[in-house]
Amino acid sequence: MELRPELLWLVAGFALVIVELMTGTFYLLIFGVATLLAAAVAWAGASFQTQAIVAATAAIVGSFVVRQRRLSLQGTGDSTPMDVGQSVVFETWVDEASRVARVRYRGAPWEAEVTAGASPAAGNMLTISDVRGNRLVVGTVVGGRAP
Repeated sequence: MELRPELLWLVAGFALVIVELMTGTFYLLIFGVATLLAAAVAWAGASFQTQAIVAATAAIVGSFVVRQRRLSLQGTGDSTPMDVGQSVVFETWVDEASRVARVRYRGAPWEAEVTAGASPAAGNMLTISDVRGNRLVVGTVVGGRAP
């Protein structure tokens, strides 16, 4: 049984596309499409060198396009976390000297850094001013206590 080049390219292309569906990086999709283009060129009767050049060129151009697209999307949108400006309920100090407290936000306890100048008591509502990793930065006591 003779293994035809277009069949090998086709199997490689589909394998890359299937693996891409499990990872979601888009680069394997580009490589899969490049190998499928090489399969089409092989089916048309081109030499192996031409098939390889088509696959490599398509992979390079596609990777460049995906990279440029990702870089352009990184600069768009508001970089302010969606939590900024929301209210939390102060529960207790975890370490008052280092200004780390336990607050309730969205029904769950969170660790928060309390900004200098804020002196909350249990039940006070505070405003989120920043998010650092998985820790909220809170300050400015909002009028009143939590219901």
